[in-house]
Amino acid sequence: MQVQTKALKELLENGFTVVPNVLSKSSCDQLIALYDDEIYRSVINMKRYNFGCGEYKYYSYPLPKLIRKLRCYFYDNLRPVAEEWATRTNHEGHYPKSHDEYLQICHDHEQHRPTPLILKYGKGDFNTLHQDLYGDIHFPYQAAIMLSDRSDYTGGEFTLVEQRPRMQSVAHVLTPQKGDAIIFAVNEFPKTGKRGYYKAKLRHGVSVVRSGSRYTLGIIMHDAR
Repeated sequence: MQVQTKALKELLENGFTVVPNVLSKSSCDQLIALYDDEIYRSVINMKRYNFGCGEYKYYSYPLPKLIRKLRCYFYDNLRPVAEEWATRTNHEGHYPKSHDEYLQICHDHEQHRPTPLILKYGKGDFNTLHQDLYGDIHFPYQAAIMLSDRSDYTGGEFTLVEQRPRMQSVAHVLTPQKGDAIIFAVNEFPKTGKRGYYKAKLRHGVSVVRSGSRYTLGIIMHDAR
């Protein structure tokens, strides 16, 4: 399956897009069922670090087969967009044909730790606005896949805030369905202005969950220090 050209165009123009049905319902349920298994390198309590409230876990190497496939799937589909992103933002990033080659670049820059993660929110939990930058090397786009059904929780909207130079910020609020992926800029993306492209920064978070539980899978292409 390929990400459609329309979605890739939206990604370049708006900094984000939604791709439906990336994961089946059964795959989503399987990932949730593994939440308490010992397949993670670290567990983060958001409240402890003032990141919000809730919990997330980073997968450890070797990654589960499905997580590896998703990383390659997104990298392969987004690499042409990343190259165009680099041209428009005057960035000197290098994006080789395979994700393994890209990870080697990360490792050459002392970024060895895997970054795919699963996030769990309960009633009253939320995630403050942030960016997932883990070192000097970062792939310009990442994905968040909704694992929970909309009937499982209320609130918990995925929120993107676009910060524009010398202008007020713009908020985008998304409510993806189970299995849908939101692809969005890790840091900044090129916006069309009167004098060509300018860089708009993007931060993301999750609004307060009013009831139920909400699980999300995060797929980040670069590794961390």
